Amino acid sequence: MFDIRAIRNNPDIFDKGWARRGLSPQTSEILGLDEKRRSLQTSLQELQARRNDESKKIGEIKKDGGDATGQMQAVSIIKNDIAKMEEEERKIGNDLTTLLSSLPNILGDDVPDGADEEDNKEVHRWGDVKRPSGPDHVDIGEALGLIDFETAAKMSGARFTLLKGDMARMERALSQFFLDTHTQEHGYTEMSVPLLVRDNALYGTGQLPKFAEDLFKDHEMGHWMIPTSEVPLTNIVAEMIVDEEELPMRFTAFTPCFRSEAGSAGKDTRGMLRQHQFYKVEMVGVTTPDKSEDEHERMLTCAETVLKKLDLPFRTVVLCSGDTGFGARKTYDIEVWLPGQETYREISSVSNCWDFQARRMNARCRAKGEKDTRFVHTLNGSGVAVGRALIAVIENYYDPSDGGVFVPEVLKPYMGGLEKIVKG
Repeated sequence: MFDIRAIRNNPDIFDKGWARRGLSPQTSEILGLDEKRRSLQTSLQELQARRNDESKKIGEIKKDGGDATGQMQAVSIIKNDIAKMEEEERKIGNDLTTLLSSLPNILGDDVPDGADEEDNKEVHRWGDVKRPSGPDHVDIGEALGLIDFETAAKMSGARFTLLKGDMARMERALSQFFLDTHTQEHGYTEMSVPLLVRDNALYGTGQLPKFAEDLFKDHEMGHWMIPTSEVPLTNIVAEMIVDEEELPMRFTAFTPCFRSEAGSAGKDTRGMLRQHQFYKVEMVGVTTPDKSEDEHERMLTCAETVLKKLDLPFRTVVLCSGDTGFGARKTYDIEVWLPGQETYREISSVSNCWDFQARRMNARCRAKGEKDTRFVHTLNGSGVAVGRALIAVIENYYDPSDGGVFVPEVLKPYMGGLEKIVKG
């Protein structure tokens, strides 16, 4: 959502901002609806004042024992006019809100222009690619008898995976390692959050109404399954005024995530790279507007750190205008090296949303001793996607001599000291 007053004062800035995302000018329609609504509000105030005057006359006439029939009829007509005008004003207000809700965040000035992922700009690379190519996680996992797509498909269909034995244990080990690193070293508070949320929570973080088809919903209860724990973590501050002394707030959670992948038909159908259900450790930050850019860089470092500890080569890119997500002002993607694909693939997105989500959630902060409030800035980042981290470990730590997978050093304490996953 956006401040309508800011759009009135600087329509060109908003149109230029949305043009960077490939959208046609929007402010003419926005301001047209806004003008109609404000005109109706003025007319309503005038009618209400007339109604009050006529009602006062009725009281005075009756007090003097006179006949107030004419005034009562006039008041009745005015009331009907007010009701019609209120309904019209409500409809225009809803149309305006719907339009504003459908528009993406304004990009940061330092976001590079571009059409798609091919125009993203590399920031840096880390780690040596020790295995330029090799079998992918599907071949390795099935040969070990520890990844089973066929049985998963039998019970759930495509884009589901069944992990067994030490492979399931490694998935759990990765999640524990990520959580321990973020809570013990990076200052995040671990949260256990609801996996089912209502419309308002998804509206607040920007998934609704635009991306409903990408979500799973229980229509009987009216709840949605979370696509990421960013949704419940960010909504912790919804409808709140937070003391600025309490900021920044930093939350992390390990949850399953559920996505219909409606827009990815035919994409990444092999293996477990793109699933309807997957696990992720999420990081969310809530801070003051003047600190959000620093917090963004800090969050990126936190996500990169876990990959460095796993000794997985990666590169970090800043997304271009055509590839930046709906609610983000600026996004970094971390892409891990996958020998099975001989390329880098996304394992984490770290985004600064500025006040875009806060306005939708009405999340504010107040400095000590001040009366005025301002919207907080919210940030989110994968810390990181557990399934994709598992893929990266399987492919980068593969031992071609026996088909096994070495256990990264930092995961050994979580794996009972196991050195290598081998066929049972």
